[in-house]
Amino acid sequence: MAPFGGWDMPLEFSSTLAEHGACRSAAAVFDVSHLGTVRLAADLGADAVARTLTNDIGRIGPGRAQYTHLLDDDGSVADDIIVWWRPDGVIDVMPNASNTDRVRAALGGTDVTSERAVLAVQGPEARALLARISPAAAAVGRFRVDVVEIGGAACVVAGTGYTGEDGVEIAVPTPHAERLWSELVAVGVLPAGLGARDLLRLEAGLPLHGSELGPGITPLQAGLGWVVSFDRPFKGREALIAERDAGPARRLRGIVTAGRRPPRAGSGVLLGDRPVGTVTSGNFSPTLGHGIAMALLPAEVADDDLVAVDVRGSRLSGRVVPLPFLRR
Repeated sequence: MAPFGGWDMPLEFSSTLAEHGACRSAAAVFDVSHLGTVRLAADLGADAVARTLTNDIGRIGPGRAQYTHLLDDDGSVADDIIVWWRPDGVIDVMPNASNTDRVRAALGGTDVTSERAVLAVQGPEARALLARISPAAAAVGRFRVDVVEIGGAACVVAGTGYTGEDGVEIAVPTPHAERLWSELVAVGVLPAGLGARDLLRLEAGLPLHGSELGPGITPLQAGLGWVVSFDRPFKGREALIAERDAGPARRLRGIVTAGRRPPRAGSGVLLGDRPVGTVTSGNFSPTLGHGIAMALLPAEVADDDLVAVDVRGSRLSGRVVPLPFLRR
């Protein structure tokens, strides 16, 4: 266990490698109850989201999920968020662990985080195994949202996740969470912790708030301009328009390194002998068999450029690549 965003969270249950492998080849379940839930009423929620967050909620409707950002005035990402628009019109906004109060202050609504746990069931066999418990939950499609009864409990199920694999996330009322977890484990879904989750999302090239997103990092720098709808107002819009028109000075890029020694967050990146950036996230990829890293690099750095990653005085030879590292 380890502290994370004010919660005690499991780093691993059996081992990070075993849990990572289960998610890539079969199915794993992650307790992600540290994510917040800010609930917005059906008659007001869409308007609050539309005037505050970057993506255009008008592109979707009830029964759908959408990835979006809350920005600061300077255009940097205050939080990256998944919006679950339930079929009844109620909107559940899912911020990162430590940002629930900030998101509620921006949007209004009610913090219902303590009323539910969130279990992420992920992997190529996730739906087949979940169907043994709830066929209806297993049938919720990618970026779809539904309210499903599981074992007598009304659960909100979304076809979302953070691993690069197929699966769903289930918001289950707190009193029923332990039972559902046990049922998932009983049908063969392996419990997994933060270690495997971080490794999986890195292979999938998914940014982490506090690493690839945060103060001074805009959606355009992070390669996430597709979540910004410029033709409507939102906080930070003017700063982001200025950066769009000038062109971002840096961009989030992938780096692959040879061998098993992993690049680590905070390691310097050099182009020749010139420092050009810092690794934001890095590790050894069990799927690919070599080191991988993400870093914010000057815009002129191109794919296939040869770089070095300075890990405690030793230089790892690397090459710049587009993200993600792993495609499914």
